[in-house]
Amino acid sequence: MKTYFRLLSFAKPIGRFATPYFIFTLLYAIFNTVVFSLLMPILDVLFKQQPDKVAENSDNVLEFNWSLEYFPDLFNYHVNEYIITNGPKGALMFVAVSLIICMFLSNIFRYLSQRIMENLRIYTLYNLRKSVFESVTRLHLHFFNSERKGDIISKITSDVQVVQFSVTNTLQVIIREPLLIIGYLYLLFSISAQLTLFTLLLLPVTGFVIGRIVKSLKAQATASQTSFGVMVSYVDEAISGMRIVKAFNALPYIQNKFNTENLNYSNINRAMARRQQLASPTSEFLGVLTLSGILIYGGSLVLDKNASITAAGFITYIGAFSQLLRPAKAISDSFSNINQGLAAGDRVLSLIDTPSQINDSKNPSKVAAFKHEITFKNVDFFYGEKQILNSLNLTLPKGKTIALVGPSGGGKSTLLDLIPRFSDPASGSIFLDDVDIKTISQQSLRDLMGIVNQESILFNDTIYNNIVFGREGFSQTDVEAAAKIANAHEFIVKSDEGYETNIGDRGIKLSGGQKQRICIARAVLGNPPIMLLDEATSALDTESEKLVQEAIDHLMENRTTIVIAHRLSTIKNADLIVVLENGSIVETGKHQELVEKGGLYQKLISMQSFEK
Repeated sequence: MKTYFRLLSFAKPIGRFATPYFIFTLLYAIFNTVVFSLLMPILDVLFKQQPDKVAENSDNVLEFNWSLEYFPDLFNYHVNEYIITNGPKGALMFVAVSLIICMFLSNIFRYLSQRIMENLRIYTLYNLRKSVFESVTRLHLHFFNSERKGDIISKITSDVQVVQFSVTNTLQVIIREPLLIIGYLYLLFSISAQLTLFTLLLLPVTGFVIGRIVKSLKAQATASQTSFGVMVSYVDEAISGMRIVKAFNALPYIQNKFNTENLNYSNINRAMARRQQLASPTSEFLGVLTLSGILIYGGSLVLDKNASITAAGFITYIGAFSQLLRPAKAISDSFSNINQGLAAGDRVLSLIDTPSQINDSKNPSKVAAFKHEITFKNVDFFYGEKQILNSLNLTLPKGKTIALVGPSGGGKSTLLDLIPRFSDPASGSIFLDDVDIKTISQQSLRDLMGIVNQESILFNDTIYNNIVFGREGFSQTDVEAAAKIANAHEFIVKSDEGYETNIGDRGIKLSGGQKQRICIARAVLGNPPIMLLDEATSALDTESEKLVQEAIDHLMENRTTIVIAHRLSTIKNADLIVVLENGSIVETGKHQELVEKGGLYQKLISMQSFEK
């Protein structure tokens, strides 16, 4: 239940929904119950109750009391008065009209309660999905390296949807169905307390059987949601890598992976459906067994002319009890469905509760400028149990270009990620102008940096929005200036709609070189004092690379630029080259110095092996 109430907290302030829902549902339950209360007087009329008995009953003026019989007796008193005044046919007309009015009001209040519950459902879904998306986007980058993207997407979409319907539907059942049950039980007790007590002895058997059926549904629901997440991952991987899939004739392999998981998902859901679908007919069958017991016992009371129940009362009792089975069945169904919702809820809440390893300090400072240098002091970094950086000490002075080179796995990308705090070191510190970057707000720190990755990361939006990317305070002129520096303006203005051209999913409508130039323009916009480049020109053709490299060289003046270099053309003019191997700095210096030294750098140069 802890999970249920936690999920329900996303409906806060729930009082604005629960209070009117309770009122409308209570009115619905009252009028719905009154409909069956009208059966007794109409049956008395049809059974031709003796006029003298009607007159005798009408003379018994009722005094108020809190007994179960008071309100039904008061109602019958006024109906008997009406029969005496207007005759049996007039009474029939009165009861029929009352029946229509009660049904109309009952359905009006039912409709209003359903509208409120639908608003609650949508509001809860909005808050839950908003919370889980915001929580996911705040997480550290390494989280996404260790989790399946499809599973994350499944939790944000499918799991949240399951939670919405199962949890809010259960809330509806918890409020509405008990009110209906109370109303019908009140009616049944008022007709015959003896018969109702007999009935209540039979109901626990139904509850026990249903409970046994739904016992293992939560575990199956958890397995179902996990399997669905794996399937979404396979779909995402297949679509994203379709070029490679087809190039290597791997369609059978990819299809087999998906179909195997699809079969597993289907089998789990088949087992769940079998249990869920068994609950409903079982509860109905047990309800009929109970009804049969009532027919035998109650019918015997009527045939024995027991004073506790009349023939008209017994028929009304049967009708009211049949209606009592509906909310009871709804409650049993909700117990079978809530397990699936709680399983999905556990997965969603686990995502919300996942802590980010990169957080601002309690009172972070803000920096507006970069003045002197970035300093690494005794920095260690681990990925799991594997050490990536080992007691690294490095100073990156302002206005210089620093190239990071070395064999694959040497720690270049990790070093670059530490500067904007995409990751934090396991030990040691990184300083920006003698200020520990952990004490600086992440937003303030990253505002000082322009970042271009080797992979062109673009979004399904316009060229203009991809360059600006949510930042404020930039004019069209600023955007065009950035595009010109990145050698992108010319091809942009030749596009169908210029800067308003939509580039498709991941920039699919652009060539590799065009995509990278858009990314460079995005980094250039805002004139950041620090540039972080992961071989930013690697996706450009020779002509574009030359033009963009010239623009970047100009841009680098009086700026600190840290670049992961794979090509000699990118690094030969760097002010400082840092050679990394196995997480340690093995060489530093300028190009010619390192070549003459004859160490690892010279070996990499000779092999032209500048790998990431």
